[in-house]
Amino acid sequence: MKFKIRLENTQDAEEFVTAASKCGGDIDLHSGVVYIDGKSLLGVLAMGIKREMDVNVSEHSDSVFFNAVKKFVVA
Repeated sequence: MKFKIRLENTQDAEEFVTAASKCGGDIDLHSGVVYIDGKSLLGVLAMGIKREMDVNVSEHSDSVFFNAVKKFVVA
């Protein structure tokens, strides 16, 4: 599953990482040429907030994760 998100502040980043950490599969964030682990708060904050990022979710992950972060999804 792939979708785009935008995190507006550090609370959004914390909420995203918490949801990703509860997921059994891999969650990767991608922006430009940079790829990071979506379960790493430091990585998510280092990539920067207030920017669009692509999310790649492994096939082992279920829709519970998507439902937890869908408020961050951008069209």
